[in-house]
Amino acid sequence: MSILVDKNTKVICQGITGNAGTFHALGCREYGTQMVGGVTPGKGGQNVEGIPVFDTVEEAVHSTGANATMIFVPPPFTADAILEAVDAGIKIIAAITEGVPVLDMVRVYEKVKASGSILIGPNCPGLITPGECKIGIMPGYIHQPGKVGVMSRSGTLTYESVWQTSNLGLGQSTCVGLGGDPIVGTSFIDLLKLYQEDDQTEAILMIGEIGGSAEEEAAAFAKEHVTKPMAAFIAGRTAPPGKRMGHAGAIISGGKGTATEKVAALEDAGIVVAPTPADMGAAVVEAMKKH
Repeated sequence: MSILVDKNTKVICQGITGNAGTFHALGCREYGTQMVGGVTPGKGGQNVEGIPVFDTVEEAVHSTGANATMIFVPPPFTADAILEAVDAGIKIIAAITEGVPVLDMVRVYEKVKASGSILIGPNCPGLITPGECKIGIMPGYIHQPGKVGVMSRSGTLTYESVWQTSNLGLGQSTCVGLGGDPIVGTSFIDLLKLYQEDDQTEAILMIGEIGGSAEEEAAAFAKEHVTKPMAAFIAGRTAPPGKRMGHAGAIISGGKGTATEKVAALEDAGIVVAPTPADMGAAVVEAMKKH
């Protein structure tokens, strides 16, 4: 099994006729994802190398049976694209777009939570169940089907952890890039619940960063509810104080959200914390041995 997506997932791309949408929709299809359609208003009836284009998400769902989407529309239109997917009944929505206005996400967040849909991102690489379904921009070839559930606020560190766990022969069950913005659709806790229930996932790797309180909240949840071995890494441990980091969510305010606080919370929950990015795979192995 896996979480969120598998070989039966049918995916559309909102913004498929843009350069990024076309490139990554074709890349996902090449990986093996069922790319059943795309959406660009005003371009319905066209196709992108055989992938049919529709004017609306509702039309795409009606014609193809799509149940997942990846969004590559420009930032000012991303919130409405998310809501259109929700209204059309899409279950898994991966918003890849970077630079979505925070106030737009405030408007969208509660509506998504009140629906039956799951939003990944925005400002994220997407998600992948290796060998079955890739939705997003990650390099598919480094992934291997396996036992580690990976969840991360950082795209590139997701790839690094995947590379390490693949080389160690562990592989991954499902990898999810949550996104680096202050407001994202899915939290670490949301995914911990899914990984805990997933038979294929034997260990969990969480990659967080400075800023916010998501890692501390996840540690508290894991301490009470997760029985599987867990490892973690916190990015930004050597960031200079007062320095605004690249991710919009990586801002330390009022002295809260420091790496020291996060590492302490994780270790208190029995989670093995990797000291450097190069040690993420080894931390998973250590967590599995200690379990």
